[in-house]
Amino acid sequence: MYRYDEFDHAMVKDRVEQFRGQIARRMAGDLTEEQFRPLRLQNGLYLQLHAYMLRVAIPYGQLNAVQMRKLAHIARTYDKGYGHFTTRQNIQYNWPKLSQVADILDELASVEMHAIQTSGNCIRNTTADQYAGVTADEIEDPRIYAEIIRQWSTFHPEFTFLPRKFKIAVSGAVGADRAAVRFHDIGLFIVKNDAGEVGFEVWVGGGLGRTPMIGKKIRGFVAKADLLAYLEAVLRVYNMLGRRDNMYKARVKILVHETGTEEFTRLVEKEFEDTQGGALDLPAEEIDRIAAYFQPPAYEALSDDPPALTARRFEDKDFNNWVRVNVARHKAAGYAIANISLKPVGVPPGDVTADQMDAVADIAETFSLGGIRVTHEQNLVLPDVRQDQLYDLWLALREQGLADANLDHIGDIICCPGLDYCSLANARSIPIAERISQRFADLERQYDIGELRLKISGCINACGHHHVGHIGILGVDRKDQEYYQITLGGAPGEDAAIGTKVGAAFSAAEIVDAVETVVNTYLAIRQPKERFIDTFRRVGDAPFKESLYDKAA
Repeated sequence: MYRYDEFDHAMVKDRVEQFRGQIARRMAGDLTEEQFRPLRLQNGLYLQLHAYMLRVAIPYGQLNAVQMRKLAHIARTYDKGYGHFTTRQNIQYNWPKLSQVADILDELASVEMHAIQTSGNCIRNTTADQYAGVTADEIEDPRIYAEIIRQWSTFHPEFTFLPRKFKIAVSGAVGADRAAVRFHDIGLFIVKNDAGEVGFEVWVGGGLGRTPMIGKKIRGFVAKADLLAYLEAVLRVYNMLGRRDNMYKARVKILVHETGTEEFTRLVEKEFEDTQGGALDLPAEEIDRIAAYFQPPAYEALSDDPPALTARRFEDKDFNNWVRVNVARHKAAGYAIANISLKPVGVPPGDVTADQMDAVADIAETFSLGGIRVTHEQNLVLPDVRQDQLYDLWLALREQGLADANLDHIGDIICCPGLDYCSLANARSIPIAERISQRFADLERQYDIGELRLKISGCINACGHHHVGHIGILGVDRKDQEYYQITLGGAPGEDAAIGTKVGAAFSAAEIVDAVETVVNTYLAIRQPKERFIDTFRRVGDAPFKESLYDKAA
């Protein structure tokens, strides 16, 4: 992974001391909250319903064991003993004291982490495929380019005060989008052109929130050397023309929509003519320098499917289910990618205790060469596990309550903090997620249902990605009562789609039954080997509406 040089260390330490002074001035009353607000947001500090919330960046979702132990230490020392992994590969602490925030940032700096650009109208934490560098289906490792983008965008003076926040995602996989690339302000797919050269396919204007949109492809191929020049051209067009008079229409997706893809592309290409080359040229030597930080470890010469693994899978049904559901194929023979579901039954999705974080750090060092990944679906990944050690890994995870075999099933719910914490929320989302996971706690039932992605947001800002859930749930306010709308048919990946609302919202007391009605309707009409999303696309929403609202009547 990338390691800070002396300039990075100095920059982050200076920022901590600068913010320490700003906090002191706020606590002394020398700064009003209005004056302090932009300063704290530039350092990832929000003021939520009950307390401050600190959002810490995890660049492209990569952690090492030392960093995970530091996150555990912070949770235990400065918060309430847990952290919350978010849908943008960050971690949030919900209860830090203002007087201790600078100390927390100082602790983070000691392990090369920070909270810079995790909020505000700037380029946010660049995200990437959680299987980057270890999956066999990728052209090149997207972390290299995500790191280059991170370095280019951090404190970029021209893009510090954009019309709104700006999110970039990178994927190097072919035929699989695990990073929801098409739902970012800029989405980059690493591709090969007809000459076999590696570059980037560029999508712009994707996003969720109040006006969900799938991004538009504006260029099929950008050469590596031109990556930053092209990104800068997009940002400059957005910075010049993006609306600043209405925050609900300020995102680049609105600009692309109102300008038209063809005209927006023309403007970007014109800007690119001016930005291409020169200071923004990305030399091969610089790419090689960054790539050196992401060289694969020295894998041992092993074979896939070792006899010991096969025997354990045969002997232990629970272990076999975990391997079948939570383990993915690695590019190196004899190794595996192990997913850790952070969705135990009845627990807030994405929450991890300090003790569990410490345990994951130990487990990563024992079984995964010290590497850990954070996914935008609020889970963790151990990227480099020997297949013949999967059983011992599973036992260690099970001892920590981290061996739930529910990945991509209805128990693997994405959920925002909702009205339990968030000052923007209309409704609580965590209790709904907990009740749904309890209703579908039976893993055999989940396996019978098959792949089903359920996502919950507590408001239209859609931090829980409900628009792209096979089943999406949106919390709404009706005369100070919490209600929940259901959308069906969304998808975040290669088959990107935005879900459609099926009808009137349900009360908190009704919503879990409504979800079960949707699931039972699917089970009754599905054809052999059809997933939920396949059935929905075949029949549309009519049978689901009929079941939901006839039953409600």
